[in-house]
Amino acid sequence: SQFRATTWKILLGALDCQAEHYFDLATRRRTPWYEKITNDTFRTLATDSSFQTRVSNAMLVRLLEAFVSPQYDFTYVQGMNVLAAPFLYTMPSELEAFMTFSRFIEFHCPLYVQPTLEGVHSGLRLLDVCLEILDLELYQYLKSKNLRAEIYAFPSVLTFCACTEPLDQVLQLWDYLLAFGVGLNILCVISQLYMMRDKLLAHPSPMALLRKLLALDAKKVILLTNVFIRDLPEVLYEKLVRHPFEKVN
Repeated sequence: SQFRATTWKILLGALDCQAEHYFDLATRRRTPWYEKITNDTFRTLATDSSFQTRVSNAMLVRLLEAFVSPQYDFTYVQGMNVLAAPFLYTMPSELEAFMTFSRFIEFHCPLYVQPTLEGVHSGLRLLDVCLEILDLELYQYLKSKNLRAEIYAFPSVLTFCACTEPLDQVLQLWDYLLAFGVGLNILCVISQLYMMRDKLLAHPSPMALLRKLLALDAKKVILLTNVFIRDLPEVLYEKLVRHPFEKVN
């Protein structure tokens, strides 16, 4: 909706959209990452018909190619195509999608798109720490099955849950994350685990359930996340909030 698009632009500080700047970037020669980008883009939200109808593969390629041009200090990394998808779907124009996506990456989660995915791995470690505090029984059961967050939660952390259907619920969750801090996605993932905890604890091979999380229910996830925030030590909460853009121990 136009309201969501405007709100995201305000939250991201992306109200100034310079068309000439984007046109210049989008019409330059192909970057060294072009082949890798095109290998990923056609798979982006491939099962979501509304996304496929509204966002073309060419739009995704242009936006990502522009972002990894020499003018920016970023290279293309795994998951960047999925992170761009909500912006192309939500914004009225490709230009506005590029500007909001750029601000999102540069200022809100730059460590998530480093070549080593430093912020993602930091988030996964924090997920284990938080789960042990918030639900010790579930944490210990998953640990007994050799299931750490690195194994079962990588896609959800990497994409800020954009890999979990349906897209309309992802957008509602991103409304929350953009307003209160994208680092809270770690608690959003734990909320999804909590919503299926009984099934996980009863299953002899919980990874079978974790390969595909339940359909996203943004309202329930946000409510649970807000409860979990109150139960975390302040120092750990600070690490959660800051880890996408600042190194944390």
